[in-house]
Amino acid sequence: QVRLVESGGGLVQPGGSLTLSCSVSGKIFSVGTMAWYRQAPGKERELVADISKNGRDVLKDSLKGRFTISRDNAKNTIYLQMNSLKLDDTGVYYCNALQVLTGEGPPFEYWGQGTQVTVSS
Repeated sequence: QVRLVESGGGLVQPGGSLTLSCSVSGKIFSVGTMAWYRQAPGKERELVADISKNGRDVLKDSLKGRFTISRDNAKNTIYLQMNSLKLDDTGVYYCNALQVLTGEGPPFEYWGQGTQVTVSS
């Protein structure tokens, strides 16, 4: 069974840093583009950043310079380095994986359970 396991969330003061990680577990042959989304209280889920198998990354414009997405294909893991965190970075951060190939059926999309990031003084 394929699972996306996120970690690294928590409580941090404004200006602080956190690194989130998301690993794909289970019997998989390949994973396509992976991404981080976030959902702030009362708002819709939004794309934060995504990264292809080849390492091509796309980051939400307003987060450039503060957030960095990276990927370790050998570990089927992506990371989100978040620096200079602001109050409105608070939310639940979700990991997403596209085109996950397990050898049982067509490629499928998976979501993690989410990890809470709270920026507060």
